[in-house]
Order: sequence, then C-alpha cells, then structure tokens
Amino acid sequence: MMQKKSWDLVVMGAGISGLTAAVRASQRGLKVLLLESGEHDLYLCNSRFTGGAFHIAFHDINEAPEDLFQAIEQVTEGFAHRGLADAMANQARHAVRWLRQQGARFIKAGPDAWRQNFLAPPGLLSTGLHWQGRGGDVTLRVLGQRLESLGGEWLRGWRGCELIMQEGVCTGLIAVCKGEQRHLLAQAVLLCDGGFQGNLELLQEFVSPAPQKLKQRGAATGVGDALRMGREIGAKLSGMENIYGHLLSQDALHDDRLWPYPILDLIAGAGVVINGAAERFMDEGRGGVFMTNCIARLVDPLSACVIFDKAIWDGPATQFILPANPHLVKAGGTIVAADTLSELADKLGLPADALLRTVSEYNRHVNAKHGDVLNPPRSSNGAQPFAVEKAPFYGVRLAAGITYTMGGLATDANAQVLQSKDDRPIAGLYAAGSCTGGLEGGAYAGYISGLVKASVMGLRAADHVAQSLGFEAPPGLATFGSDAPKGQP
Repeated sequence: MMQKKSWDLVVMGAGISGLTAAVRASQRGLKVLLLESGEHDLYLCNSRFTGGAFHIAFHDINEAPEDLFQAIEQVTEGFAHRGLADAMANQARHAVRWLRQQGARFIKAGPDAWRQNFLAPPGLLSTGLHWQGRGGDVTLRVLGQRLESLGGEWLRGWRGCELIMQEGVCTGLIAVCKGEQRHLLAQAVLLCDGGFQGNLELLQEFVSPAPQKLKQRGAATGVGDALRMGREIGAKLSGMENIYGHLLSQDALHDDRLWPYPILDLIAGAGVVINGAAERFMDEGRGGVFMTNCIARLVDPLSACVIFDKAIWDGPATQFILPANPHLVKAGGTIVAADTLSELADKLGLPADALLRTVSEYNRHVNAKHGDVLNPPRSSNGAQPFAVEKAPFYGVRLAAGITYTMGGLATDANAQVLQSKDDRPIAGLYAAGSCTGGLEGGAYAGYISGLVKASVMGLRAADHVAQSLGFEAPPGLATFGSDAPKGQP
C-alpha cells in the first residue's frame, strides 16, 4: 500500500548525525520525520557503541580554529575539502555546547588533549563490548526524547530504498518495511544512515579484495543505502577507499571478548608487521588506522602478523586505554612466543629464512636511524620504531578491525550532496555523518573524528534547510552554517 504525506525534512538514519539534525530542525520550527531501519528502541548503530570522544585529529576541540584546521590539513595530507575542514575547526566546540543544551552529558576522561570531551557515562575499562547505559547509548536516548518533545515524528523499522526526484530536485524518498511501501514527500531529504561497512559487495568494490576476512568492529548496520540511492541519481562520491578502524587479534573473529578492545596499534607501531611471506609491506610508523587499511587491502587480510620482542611487550604494549599487555592475554588472545626468531617462524608457519632476513634488515636500519631507506620506508614521526632483538620474541596474527567507512557521498560545507557531473548541489538533497566523504582519508587514511563530523554536519544541514525554506531562527538560537560568524555557531 502506498501512502503520501509531506514534511519539511525527512531524515534517514537515527545515529548521532540524524538525531542531531532532526532535533535541530524541529527547534527551527520544521515539520520533521526521522526514519530508522532498526525496529526497537535500542536499535543498533555505531553511535550507540561509540567510545564517546569528541576531538579533531586527536586535538582538543577548544584549541584555536586555525590550529585545528592545520591539524586536519596535516593528518589528511591536504585531502580534506577546505570547506568541511573549516566547518569542523570552527564549530566543533559549539556542537558540543549545543548537545549539552539538549541534555547530553560530557566529562573530561583523561589528561590527553583528545580526552577533554567524552560522552558520559564513559565506557567501561574492560575488554569486550559494553554499550548499554554508556555515553553513546544515553545520548541517543536523550536526543530521541528531545525530538519527541519538539513534535518530531519517528518511523522505526523502515528503510529508504529510492529517492524521489522531480526535474533534478529531490522531493522525498520511498521507504519499505516488511513488504509495505510509503512515499515520504518532503521539501528536503537528509541521508544519515552511516557508512557501507556492513555491505560486503561495496567493501569489495572499494576497500578490500576479501572483505569477509575483516572484523566488524562496530554495529555493522551501515549497509550503504544512502550511497546506493545517491549513485542512482548521479551523486558524486569521494574518498571511497579508506576505512576507520584498528588492529585486533585474529582471535576477535570468533571471540567477542577481544573487540572493540584491546587494540594492537601500539605493538604494531613499535614492531614489524609482515605478510604471509614474512615480508614488510607498509610503513608501521603511520599509525593504526593507516595500518588497518593496508592490511585490509592484502589479497589475504588474515595473512598479516606483527613480530615484536620483550622490550616492546614491556614498553609500548603497556600503554594506551586497555593496553594489550596485559588485557590481550587476560581476554584469551593468542600470543606465540619463542626464544629465537627461527623458532617463532616455525610456530607461526612462516618461512624462517625470510623472517630472519626481514627482521635483520629492519633492525640494522632502525638502529642506525635510517628507517627511510627501508623498502617500504619506516617513518618515526608518529610511532617510535624499536629494534626487535631482545628475547623472548613474540608474534600475534592480526585482523583489520573496521569501524566505519571514511568515504561516501560528496557534499559541500552545508551538507548539500553534489552532482558528479559538475559538482553543483542537488537541490533538496543533503547528507551527513559516515555516509559522506571528502573530510577523512587521503593517501595515509587521515582520521579526524566520526562524532565531530556527524554532529557538526547534522547541525549545518538542519540550519541550511531551515534557511532555504525561510524559517527564522528563534530568538537566542544562533545558527550553524555558511552564514554563521567565524568562531561562533
């Protein structure tokens, strides 16, 4: 049965970006419908699983906007769209302030710059997945209640399947639920359904030759509906090849105690990461997100292994939140140990001569501080390299843990989706959060912050729709968007 009804804004996806936009638009007086494919109140999404850190490239969001902009430029090697980077740098702090005003709670979770603004209550300091009653879960509930108090409508269990286009203008979308179909007509549509990490076909097209061998480190509910619908009408895509994630023990593929933490980024950043031929294949100094992408691109992503020694196990492996030493062992993760590298190679099923040659060459150049002459080079601007030479020696088989995809629909700084043919906005169509690209990524998979990206662009989308439709901001409510003064929302 087909039903027709009209709204000012239909939002697809009730993660942090979708709920933020829906609440903001309702504040501005718009008639809003929020569409969510999850059927129950505690529908799963990455925003519910999140650790809750609001940062920009691991910088405090309260740093000077020009410094934050420079951090984005640096970490993405200039890949980030300047308008998007400018929006993040100038409005992240104001997005957090707005979330606080809606009832979201934040705490300072530690001394580091990136831990100054964490959703509360914070996650449990234990291995495995614990999300109920934690920051992301509570924040979604708070925003959902806020939306209902403002008169916003929900449709749970409904999935967007097709955009309604009239003479190049998006005028709604078609949604389906258990065989029923509805035409949801609207002045504007905002796509916020997450990335495509849960879609193996799209992952194989853009990210990995063997996506079934990646470990889903999030809710895996993002299946690329926004991406598919956008492609069908000629929307531009950006940065499709990169993912955000971390290195995990391969045991995480079958043991839920070993994800989302502990991560093995610091061990890999200090040691030597090899493939099934016992050869290095990437720069371990570029950080865990970059290494995760490199492993995902292997013909066999499960062939990767990190080799390290006692100095690394007693040093870098003890650092960071829920460090691998001791939590990897406590949670049942497998660490292969041996007194010699040859013995370690035998236990791991690796060619011993190749492993000895790889580690020997690596040690020689690291000790001489000439990691740049290695092939591939070993940089030291990020993780400091350690020579692997102090027995006992260890090996851990790695898995690329994918949290979300960095690429997606290209948008301008007001979240308007762009056409592939001429980069002009598609009238009436917006996108925010992890279904979009153009901010994170680049040659080294530069990571900015999923939560900041989602909240800032959700707010900007809502305000741009309101402005376009002639809705004035209520007294005392500052605006987010291209007309907002620098340094203010």
